[in-house]
Amino acid sequence: MTRQTPNIRRMVVAAMTAAVYCAVSLLLLPLSFGAVQVRVSEALTLLPVLSPDAIVGVTLGCALTNALGSSMGLIDVVVGTSATLIAALMSWALRKARVFGLPVASSLPPVLVNAVFIGAEITLLSPEGWNTGVFLATALSVGAGQLLSCCVLGLLLVWALERKGLGERLFGKS
Repeated sequence: MTRQTPNIRRMVVAAMTAAVYCAVSLLLLPLSFGAVQVRVSEALTLLPVLSPDAIVGVTLGCALTNALGSSMGLIDVVVGTSATLIAALMSWALRKARVFGLPVASSLPPVLVNAVFIGAEITLLSPEGWNTGVFLATALSVGAGQLLSCCVLGLLLVWALERKGLGERLFGKS
């Protein structure tokens, strides 16, 4: 039993992260989807800085959110979830690169990866098909929303959790 406790804790951390991601996304549904979006729950994509278990959580949260809330169907579940997984892995890999104690480098992958992936997805699925100008505009729009969610809200979240010692209490030692 004692041996399973760390695994149970890791599953609970991932499940809670997924639940919060999904709940916030669906609560703020009009902001969470489309070419102009600020998915506030994307702030959680910085949680892998505190624990690799959050990688699973944000990935599952994104998959569930897109399955329940996206009008684009299965393609959005696959593309959006892939973007979140790639960005979360990159954020975790960059977790020790800090500026003034903040994991600034970790906030950039969710912005850049989602701008490219979601910008391309929306452009390709538009009735007009691929158009480089539309892609660039959409990628910039998605990226701007991600910038707010990740580089502002996400960094504030990590800063607050670390400052109060909650990062280690909630997620354990990474």
